[in-house]
Amino acid sequence: MSYNTIRPRLHGNKRVAFEHLTSVEKRILVVGDLHEPFTHPDYLDFCKEVYAKYLLNKVVFIGDIIDSHGWSYHESDPDGLSPGDELSLAVKKVSKWYKAFPKADVCIGNHDRLASRKIFSAGVPRKWLRSYNEILHTPKWKWVENVTYDDVLYEHGEGGQAQAKAKNNMMSSVCGHTHTEAYVKWFVGKRFRCFAMQTGCGIDIKSYAAAYAKNFKRQALGCGVVLGGHTAFNCMMDL
Repeated sequence: MSYNTIRPRLHGNKRVAFEHLTSVEKRILVVGDLHEPFTHPDYLDFCKEVYAKYLLNKVVFIGDIIDSHGWSYHESDPDGLSPGDELSLAVKKVSKWYKAFPKADVCIGNHDRLASRKIFSAGVPRKWLRSYNEILHTPKWKWVENVTYDDVLYEHGEGGQAQAKAKNNMMSSVCGHTHTEAYVKWFVGKRFRCFAMQTGCGIDIKSYAAAYAKNFKRQALGCGVVLGGHTAFNCMMDL
């Protein structure tokens, strides 16, 4: 079944499902870095609109679901939330994302790892650690270091942007991590081609957790769309 034969069922003006689900290509929404509880207040609605507009059927979170500002290795705002209060608020906000996208792959980002790094530094055995799903109440999310669909590699992106990853891996690569970049770049050789996508992010630039970047370039607020591994583009929020 080609995509051209697929039509969504409508409920009022909203797309609510596909008439046929068999043999549908993977049409992936790539959600940028959230850094909850410091996500832009309109980012969730924006991602839901993109998901509906392009008839998407799969979701990959590119990493840094939580910010972990209160227990970072860097200096934290002394007037900010305590680590416990920040985590409680993050869990509450993540629940809205889980309700919108209850089944998703989640690439583990460097901010997601901060708590486990602290525990490791303290010499505490891993048996004392709880899973991300237990802590954030996301039982159906699949937390992964990376994941591949249709020969496209999705990972958070520490250690280099997507264009470096695509060249090094010799395969299409999608990354987040760099908050000020959003692009799709194709590399074409004599016998193969691949693309590199930086997704942008969903961070609220007015939050104190983003204050470190106030003199940097503005964050690229947006998400990514990958259709069947052959088409990729960025969707950007209004400034």
